[in-house]
Amino acid sequence: MTQIAQLSEAEIEDRFQVVGVRPVAFMLAGFAKERDQFSVQFDGQIFISTLLGVDLDKGRLILDCSGSNDLNRRFRDAERATFVGRPGGIHVQFSTGGPQEINYQGAKAFSVALPKCLVRLQRRDSFRIETPRVRPLELFGYLPDGQRLRLPAHDISVAGIGVTAAELPLGLATGMVLANCHLQLPDESKDLSFNAMLAHMTQFESRQGAPHWRIGLNFVALPSGEEARVQRYIARIERERHELS
Repeated sequence: MTQIAQLSEAEIEDRFQVVGVRPVAFMLAGFAKERDQFSVQFDGQIFISTLLGVDLDKGRLILDCSGSNDLNRRFRDAERATFVGRPGGIHVQFSTGGPQEINYQGAKAFSVALPKCLVRLQRRDSFRIETPRVRPLELFGYLPDGQRLRLPAHDISVAGIGVTAAELPLGLATGMVLANCHLQLPDESKDLSFNAMLAHMTQFESRQGAPHWRIGLNFVALPSGEEARVQRYIARIERERHELS
């Protein structure tokens, strides 16, 4: 298993996490020095920002504003944000609390509290991306007993796919292999077909407070041609999101 969601907290901390105020601040300061860009995700919104600096004394990370006044206004009201970037081609991700608008070197900027940890994946690990919420990808498959599955995708990588369910389908079990799964990638006439192993089932609460399930599936021996299709899809979504920011 290579995706973050498929690892235990102990495995993530041991393999990927940078933990501690000073180590995290040192790494973020390096990204800021290089003016690395991160996507800032909050309340279903996203924009691209440049890290500007780290103020260790005040325990804060400083980042550039969005080019959209409306987006900046909505970001000011956010209670939590997730940052995702690829400095040096390595996937880096961390979460913080809500922002404050500040003046930094004569211009408007945002500051957020320094995260207590960040996740830094090695180059060999799979980069995954959240799929669009509007007209999401849908996974179609069958349980061994013939029960049909139709579930919206939450995220995807070349290693697997995460789906969401309002109710946990009966008969699902970790380690189970689902044969003959398929999903339709946008603008492609041929479905992506694959077998998948159920890696994890995690319960969470929706924004309305209702229980939901996140189900992680690993692709089983995905052919290189199909893997290339997934990579092209991920690149297209990233490019579109950058263009909208």
